[in-house]
Amino acid sequence: MTKEVFVFDHPLLQHKLTMIRKKETGSKEFRELVQEVSSLMAYEMTRSLPLKEIEIETPVSKTKSYVLSGKNIAIIPLMRAGLGMVTGILNMIPMAKVGHVGLYRDPVTLEAVEYYAKFPKDIDKREIFIVDPMLATAGTAIAAIQTLVEHDAKNINLSCLIASPEGISAVQKAFPDVQIYTAAIDSGLNEHSYITPGFGDAGDRLFGTK
Repeated sequence: MTKEVFVFDHPLLQHKLTMIRKKETGSKEFRELVQEVSSLMAYEMTRSLPLKEIEIETPVSKTKSYVLSGKNIAIIPLMRAGLGMVTGILNMIPMAKVGHVGLYRDPVTLEAVEYYAKFPKDIDKREIFIVDPMLATAGTAIAAIQTLVEHDAKNINLSCLIASPEGISAVQKAFPDVQIYTAAIDSGLNEHSYITPGFGDAGDRLFGTK
């Protein structure tokens, strides 16, 4: 059964996403906004994590309270743009481990080609969040998911700031068990496979390259 896409509708998050979209927003502000939105998204992305009750002592008395239990977390940014989301999530989940997947699109075949992959040794036991600001054609996202599956990963989620209907459909067709989180579903892809209205090339805007 295909999982329903989770779309964040919090007013603060939507306000910051608008600032990200504006072409006047410079690289410094763009990076800061991406980190802030990623932190806000992490709050909801981790809602289903299990808790366990422990006994602690406050300055006033002993009491029972809750801490995270069971599943550990791995953040897997798709290089290079996905790197912009990592700090924001780590601010909320500092105990998470970070893996990396590097992919580029072959100019002739247009297929995603992997050039780097490194994950925590216990990746098969972790709740995984692949992060990338944009889900456009989904070619790199699907390739990254496939790489993780080949490393025995089981609990895989995909988090992006914006997504195209085409990209969502492609991921759901290839991997219906993957939960997709996004702050917006845009109208579609243009003739160059850019999300429209989108916010341009996330990597260029994050790192000041053109």
